Amino acid sequence: MFKKLVKNERGLTLIELLAVVVILGIIAAIAIPAIGGMINNSRIDAHISNAKTIANAARLSVAAEATPIPTNGVVITLEDLIDDGLLEEIDDPSTNGNYTSTGTTQTRVTVTQGTGEVIYRVQLVTGAHSYVVAADGQTAIPNADDLERENIDLP
Repeated sequence: MFKKLVKNERGLTLIELLAVVVILGIIAAIAIPAIGGMINNSRIDAHISNAKTIANAARLSVAAEATPIPTNGVVITLEDLIDDGLLEEIDDPSTNGNYTSTGTTQTRVTVTQGTGEVIYRVQLVTGAHSYVVAADGQTAIPNADDLERENIDLP
């Protein structure tokens, strides 16, 4: 009787094994793009956070100067903020380097006087790529406080 029970116990059939493999393939096809999207969103959020950090350092710089903002605005570079001890080099989450802090095209904050508020527009630059772009229908980069994911252009 024991031999009869052992003979009737079989492993997985080929059809059952194939069904498991197909189900796992479907799950992988759904999960991989979702994970890729989460990674991109986290990079974009890191760029927005970095832009806000740079804008806050520019706020400190403007407050320390205690001079009125000229009508055409003032540009504060990342190099200026680092030299003043308000920031350290900031890692670029999309590359293995830092945002550009030297040269003619570098990360900068344009500070202008708006109606009842001071506007800080941050342009994040790495090499030839500029991350923060103007929103659709706008000619200027948005205020750092108003940055959204669609304002960030990943290379």
